[in-house]
Amino acid sequence: QLQLVESGGGLVQSGGSLTLSCAASSGSSFNYRATAWFRQAPGKEREGVACISGSNPSVEYADSVKGRFTISRDKMKNTVFLQMNSLKPEDTASYYCAAPSTYYCQNYMSWIVDQWGQGTQVTVSS
Repeated sequence: QLQLVESGGGLVQSGGSLTLSCAASSGSSFNYRATAWFRQAPGKEREGVACISGSNPSVEYADSVKGRFTISRDKMKNTVFLQMNSLKPEDTASYYCAAPSTYYCQNYMSWIVDQWGQGTQVTVSS
């Protein structure tokens, strides 16, 4: 079973940057799967933030992060990154990644994920 580990969160001031990592336990299938980042703030539902498809990747972003966040994949490292710039206090949340058995990002915001990882906390101070 593919296991994903999120890391890279922390405390940053408004306007700052962070890069999150989603590392897979193996790359044989991971690099061909669509992978998405989600976030959940206290008292709010989990929401999709960004997605990158399998090989020859295309990317999609939530409107709230377009122009500020960049999702990318390093196949050699079996890792998907989320570069977050111009962070705002409303970006404060626990961030999670998911990579179900699908190639495309279509409807990624509605993915049903059986088991989430531990996530990584991002806190943006004003």
